[in-house]
Amino acid sequence: MKITPQTYQQMAKEASPPTKSWVTIPSAFLIGGGICTLGELFLNLFTALGADKEAAGAWASICLIFLSALFTGLGLYEKLAKIAGAGTLVPITGFANAMVSPALESKTEGFVLGVGAKLFTIAGPVILYGCAASVIYGIIYYFIR
Repeated sequence: MKITPQTYQQMAKEASPPTKSWVTIPSAFLIGGGICTLGELFLNLFTALGADKEAAGAWASICLIFLSALFTGLGLYEKLAKIAGAGTLVPITGFANAMVSPALESKTEGFVLGVGAKLFTIAGPVILYGCAASVIYGIIYYFIR
Protein backbone atom coordinates (compact mmCIF):
# COMPACT_ATOMS: atom_id res chain seq x y z
CA MET A 1 0.00 0.00 0.00
CA LYS A 2 1.44 3.31 -1.06
CA ILE A 3 0.74 6.22 1.24
CA THR A 4 0.72 9.73 -0.15
CA PRO A 5 1.83 12.68 1.97
CA GLN A 6 -1.78 13.85 2.17
CA THR A 7 -2.95 10.42 3.38
CA TYR A 8 -0.16 10.32 5.95
CA GLN A 9 -1.09 13.80 7.22
CA GLN A 10 -4.71 12.73 7.58
CA MET A 11 -3.72 9.53 9.43
CA ALA A 12 -1.42 11.48 11.76
CA LYS A 13 -4.14 14.05 12.44
CA GLU A 14 -6.63 11.31 13.33
CA ALA A 15 -4.14 9.48 15.58
CA SER A 16 -2.95 12.57 17.47
CA PRO A 17 -4.94 13.73 20.45
CA PRO A 18 -6.20 17.29 20.15
CA THR A 19 -4.19 19.93 21.97
CA LYS A 20 -6.03 21.98 24.55
CA SER A 21 -4.17 25.23 23.89
CA TRP A 22 -6.40 27.17 26.24
CA VAL A 23 -5.00 25.03 29.08
CA THR A 24 -1.43 24.26 27.95
CA ILE A 25 -0.35 27.78 27.00
CA PRO A 26 -1.29 29.45 30.30
CA SER A 27 0.17 26.59 32.36
CA ALA A 28 3.44 26.74 30.39
CA PHE A 29 3.55 30.50 30.88
CA LEU A 30 2.82 30.34 34.62
CA ILE A 31 5.16 27.47 35.48
CA GLY A 32 7.96 28.74 33.23
CA GLY A 33 7.49 32.18 34.76
CA GLY A 34 7.54 30.61 38.20
CA ILE A 35 10.89 28.97 37.46
CA CYS A 36 12.26 32.32 36.27
CA THR A 37 10.82 34.03 39.34
CA LEU A 38 12.53 31.46 41.55
CA GLY A 39 15.79 32.28 39.78
CA GLU A 40 15.24 35.98 40.46
CA LEU A 41 14.49 35.22 44.11
CA PHE A 42 17.78 33.33 44.36
CA LEU A 43 19.56 36.23 42.65
CA ASN A 44 18.08 38.76 45.09
CA LEU A 45 18.81 36.50 48.07
CA PHE A 46 22.47 36.10 47.20
CA THR A 47 22.79 39.80 46.42
CA ALA A 48 21.25 40.62 49.81
CA LEU A 49 23.72 38.25 51.45
CA GLY A 50 26.57 40.35 50.08
CA ALA A 51 27.52 38.69 46.81
CA ASP A 52 28.23 40.92 43.82
CA LYS A 53 25.85 40.63 40.87
CA GLU A 54 28.06 38.23 38.89
CA ALA A 55 28.61 35.86 41.83
CA ALA A 56 24.93 36.05 42.80
CA GLY A 57 23.98 35.10 39.23
CA ALA A 58 26.34 32.13 39.32
CA TRP A 59 24.93 30.94 42.65
CA ALA A 60 21.35 31.38 41.43
CA SER A 61 22.18 29.27 38.36
CA ILE A 62 23.80 26.61 40.53
CA CYS A 63 20.70 26.45 42.74
CA LEU A 64 18.38 26.11 39.73
CA ILE A 65 20.54 23.36 38.24
CA PHE A 66 20.68 21.52 41.56
CA LEU A 67 16.92 21.72 42.06
CA SER A 68 16.26 20.59 38.49
CA ALA A 69 18.59 17.60 38.87
CA LEU A 70 17.10 16.76 42.27
CA PHE A 71 13.52 16.95 40.97
CA THR A 72 14.51 14.82 37.98
CA GLY A 73 16.04 12.20 40.27
CA LEU A 74 12.93 12.16 42.46
CA GLY A 75 10.65 11.85 39.42
CA LEU A 76 8.98 15.20 40.08
CA TYR A 77 10.35 17.08 37.07
CA GLU A 78 8.56 14.73 34.65
CA LYS A 79 5.27 15.26 36.49
CA LEU A 80 5.81 19.02 36.38
CA ALA A 81 6.65 18.83 32.66
CA LYS A 82 3.39 17.01 31.94
CA ILE A 83 1.51 19.95 33.40
CA ALA A 84 3.74 22.77 32.20
CA GLY A 85 4.77 21.44 28.80
CA ALA A 86 7.23 23.86 27.24
CA GLY A 87 7.29 25.93 30.43
CA THR A 88 9.86 23.56 31.90
CA LEU A 89 12.20 24.10 28.95
CA VAL A 90 13.55 27.24 30.57
CA PRO A 91 17.12 26.83 29.36
CA ILE A 92 19.07 26.09 32.51
CA THR A 93 16.55 23.79 34.19
CA GLY A 94 15.59 22.05 30.96
CA PHE A 95 19.24 21.40 30.14
CA ALA A 96 19.90 20.00 33.63
CA ASN A 97 16.88 17.72 33.26
CA ALA A 98 18.07 16.62 29.81
CA MET A 99 21.47 15.70 31.25
CA VAL A 100 20.24 13.83 34.32
CA SER A 101 17.42 11.84 32.68
CA PRO A 102 19.58 9.60 30.43
CA ALA A 103 22.04 9.09 33.25
CA LEU A 104 19.30 7.88 35.59
CA GLU A 105 17.99 5.47 32.97
CA SER A 106 21.44 3.87 32.76
CA LYS A 107 22.24 3.55 36.46
CA THR A 108 21.82 -0.23 36.34
CA GLU A 109 24.91 -0.38 34.12
CA GLY A 110 27.03 1.12 36.91
CA PHE A 111 28.32 4.56 37.74
CA VAL A 112 31.18 4.68 35.24
CA LEU A 113 29.79 2.95 32.15
CA GLY A 114 26.15 3.79 32.87
CA VAL A 115 25.68 7.11 34.63
CA GLY A 116 29.05 8.62 33.71
CA ALA A 117 28.85 7.73 30.04
CA LYS A 118 25.20 8.70 29.56
CA LEU A 119 25.56 11.96 31.48
CA PHE A 120 27.52 13.41 28.59
CA THR A 121 25.26 12.04 25.84
CA ILE A 122 23.43 15.35 25.75
CA ALA A 123 26.07 17.58 27.31
CA GLY A 124 28.98 16.38 25.20
CA PRO A 125 28.06 18.15 21.97
CA VAL A 126 27.01 21.28 23.85
CA ILE A 127 30.29 21.41 25.75
CA LEU A 128 32.32 20.65 22.63
CA TYR A 129 30.68 23.27 20.43
CA GLY A 130 30.49 25.77 23.28
CA CYS A 131 34.23 25.48 23.89
CA ALA A 132 35.02 25.59 20.17
CA ALA A 133 32.82 28.64 19.69
CA SER A 134 34.41 30.42 22.66
CA VAL A 135 37.89 29.81 21.21
CA ILE A 136 36.81 31.15 17.81
CA TYR A 137 35.13 34.18 19.38
CA GLY A 138 38.22 34.77 21.53
CA ILE A 139 40.49 34.73 18.48
CA ILE A 140 38.19 37.11 16.60
CA TYR A 141 38.01 39.40 19.65
CA TYR A 142 41.81 39.32 19.98
CA PHE A 143 42.33 40.46 16.39
CA ILE A 144 39.59 43.10 16.52
CA ARG A 145 41.01 44.64 19.68
